[in-house]
Amino acid sequence: MLHLITGGSGSGKSAYAEQCILDFGALPRIYIATMYPFDEESHRRIARHREMRREKQFSTVECFTNLKEVQVPAGANVLLECLSNLTANELYQEGGAGEGTEEAVLEGVESLLGQAENLVIVTNEIFSDGILYDRETRRYQKLLGSLNRRLAARADRVTEVVYGIPLTVKKGEA
Repeated sequence: MLHLITGGSGSGKSAYAEQCILDFGALPRIYIATMYPFDEESHRRIARHREMRREKQFSTVECFTNLKEVQVPAGANVLLECLSNLTANELYQEGGAGEGTEEAVLEGVESLLGQAENLVIVTNEIFSDGILYDRETRRYQKLLGSLNRRLAARADRVTEVVYGIPLTVKKGEA
């Protein structure tokens, strides 16, 4: 089952996504973390988040690019946090997919779906602020928007989290 979860910054989407994985009950629980540690603060944040997940029996896999290479145990419950970071990493990191970002991300998702029992993906809603961004930021937004649309079409469930409240956008079999 594929469940896509979206929302704005600070909306509660990450906590909701973790709870979805916990609600599946079964182990193993795999957390694929995509945040690239750029500075000391990001290293501290990653360590804090890893410790919080450990209490919930998540095993953390760090994946900044090349998602299709990630191997998880058959039947695992997997949380990919988050699509927005993965997309930026693939687009801009040395060794990332560059112009092939969209297909690389989709191939990685399909690979995980072939391995996992359930895959929950967190993404960001970055399109409603009304700000006109520079060309490169618009390029990223367009790419993320396309990925969000394609994954929403592929997903069994789509949820938007607003102020900590999950709103069902698409509901398939749970």
